[in-house]
Amino acid sequence: MDLTDFARAFRCLLLVVVVLGLLGGCGSRQLQDSLVGSTAQRLVTYSIDDLVRELPSSDFDRHAGQRLHMESHFIQQPDIRDYADERLRMELASRFDIEVVDADEPADARLTVFYTSLGTDQGYHGFYVPLGFIPGMSETARVNLITLEQFHGVAEMYYYIGETGSEHRGDVIQARTRTDALGLPIVTVPISTIDRR
Repeated sequence: MDLTDFARAFRCLLLVVVVLGLLGGCGSRQLQDSLVGSTAQRLVTYSIDDLVRELPSSDFDRHAGQRLHMESHFIQQPDIRDYADERLRMELASRFDIEVVDADEPADARLTVFYTSLGTDQGYHGFYVPLGFIPGMSETARVNLITLEQFHGVAEMYYYIGETGSEHRGDVIQARTRTDALGLPIVTVPISTIDRR
């Protein structure tokens, strides 16, 4: 094998590695495991706000003026659940005139809430070169060629409401707040913002 054949083989190998890297970088989704940073916190709290605003009147109007015992469940992060519970209490009181009472107080009905999602996720769609295989680089490091970067806050729940023993299951309600950006090799350009002023 002479030097020309070796150079040709090396270029082919390099081209295969680049193509595989681009194909491997066409899309991914990453869950963020904490709410560090204002953007993540705003995305989640705005999603919770939108979620409780979607409570259907058909399930809650009939309990107007009543006392309601509320119990909620979520698989983790009780601080987020506590925040969502307080926002839900405020919506029930202001919109439906429902008083949420503690378990040891008499109540007219019961509300059991199951939060199925209270968090953020990120998605990258498009073309980028992953750099996580390079020693010393973060596994999420990459160079964007052209990508759509999505950062979403998601809140989702379903509930049972009614007199004890005859509770009615409500539909699953989901709210999503998002901020998107166009990722280019040198700069990231915001497409949407989460400003609610």
